[in-house]
Amino acid sequence: MVALKPDARYKFFYNAFSKVPLEYPWLKAPNAELREFRLPNRFVFDPFSYFFNFPKIDRLLGGIDVLFSPHFLISALSKTCPRTITFHDLSFWHYPNFFSPRKRWWHLSLGIKNQARAADKIIAVSNSTKQDLVNFWKINPEKIFVIHSGIAENFKPRPQNDPKLEHIKKKYNLPDNFIFYFGTIEPRKNIIALIKAFERCAGQFQNEDLRLVIAGRLGWLFKDIIKTARTSKFKEKIIFTGFIDDVDKPYIYNLAKIFVYPSFFEGFGFPPLEAMASGVPTITSNASSLPEIVGDAGIMIDPYKIDELAAAMEFVLSDAALRRELVRKGLERTKQFSWEKTARETLRVLTNN
Repeated sequence: MVALKPDARYKFFYNAFSKVPLEYPWLKAPNAELREFRLPNRFVFDPFSYFFNFPKIDRLLGGIDVLFSPHFLISALSKTCPRTITFHDLSFWHYPNFFSPRKRWWHLSLGIKNQARAADKIIAVSNSTKQDLVNFWKINPEKIFVIHSGIAENFKPRPQNDPKLEHIKKKYNLPDNFIFYFGTIEPRKNIIALIKAFERCAGQFQNEDLRLVIAGRLGWLFKDIIKTARTSKFKEKIIFTGFIDDVDKPYIYNLAKIFVYPSFFEGFGFPPLEAMASGVPTITSNASSLPEIVGDAGIMIDPYKIDELAAAMEFVLSDAALRRELVRKGLERTKQFSWEKTARETLRVLTNN
């Protein structure tokens, strides 16, 4: 946005007790300014700020025309300061049991529903999220603008002779032939169903030494997921990589045979989009925003039906022509998503143009 509208002035701020090294080139633009605050821990300060409407961030910043929060969290503001909030999802409302008690308390203490009602405008990252805001909280749909998130340009097909692919393969000890999942290791992502579906189809591909690679950081209630993998009769074929560096992720997608993402709920769902942009056949859920984002470029399954997931995996793995068609459709589909497009549409909402 800084580059797209250079005649506007942008004030960015963050709150942390220690200095955060932010190495973004756009922060060095003449129309950009970064402010740092040292306010107390968010689990204490955010509820305090919400209930007492203090301190007013617009005044700390020296006056602003509009405050844009790219997450649902809005700090205290003067009544005359317009506010626009982005809502990525209402997963904490749909599935509170998927969050830790601490996170549930934080969501409740912030009065997020009241913040949505008080906002002058809301940006929803999908039509699915917009409908949730309208249906659950009765938010006026006329003030909700759907703007899809973008995708980084480094997610793209790589030539098979790219030396970086072999380097990444060795770095994470990846097999030659694998099904890939990327995301937080937590119940909402439905990884136990993925493991059980893999068990049902792995026997069909024993000659190909098919593996399941599960990548991502550990989240809430991960122990049952790890236990399911460790007690599986195919436990030697299930690999947990742990955290993946952002710069390595595009290459791992390229190494995968197929990508599977059976999540119960997503406000947008970056991993399926990243996989398709990388030229990987994708299977994902027919739930929440995922059909909206993936379209007909992926295979949709019911996340509650393990047999359906296993059948889809077998179907895609055994049909090379289908995989090629999914790759073609995926690459075409992802052309609709870019951060420049997201920025332009966001600017139109913020500036009433």
